[in-house]
Amino acid sequence: MRKVILDANFLLVPFQFKVDIFSEIEALIGGFEPIVLSTTIEEMKRLSAVKSEKARRNFSAALELVKKCRIVNVELKPGESYDDIILRVANEGKYIVATNDSRLRRRLRDEGITTIFLRQKSHLELDGYA
Repeated sequence: MRKVILDANFLLVPFQFKVDIFSEIEALIGGFEPIVLSTTIEEMKRLSAVKSEKARRNFSAALELVKKCRIVNVELKPGESYDDIILRVANEGKYIVATNDSRLRRRLRDEGITTIFLRQKSHLELDGYA
């Protein structure tokens, strides 16, 4: 079963665009295990404290969605960004990464890591070889 890391902005897709990310990912790659990094949860909690009321509601709903995923505890190394952690863990575990962050997607692609992203605000698409 393939493992897919879901990043913070990707966890907001169901609430911003009404796309069922779990069934869409399954349609793309078959059975999979959704994974959320502990640092992604920290990032979402931090962002929800400084964003608008609507963003807070979306982050709160996304944190509920995390309950359907396996949490992987990771340590933030000195000088490492949230994107750096995702890249490191994806490389170590040969995971697919679901993200809408174009800069992160480019970095992942350069490393040969398959990504899943939202296309035309309506459906998910696979980039790379799953």
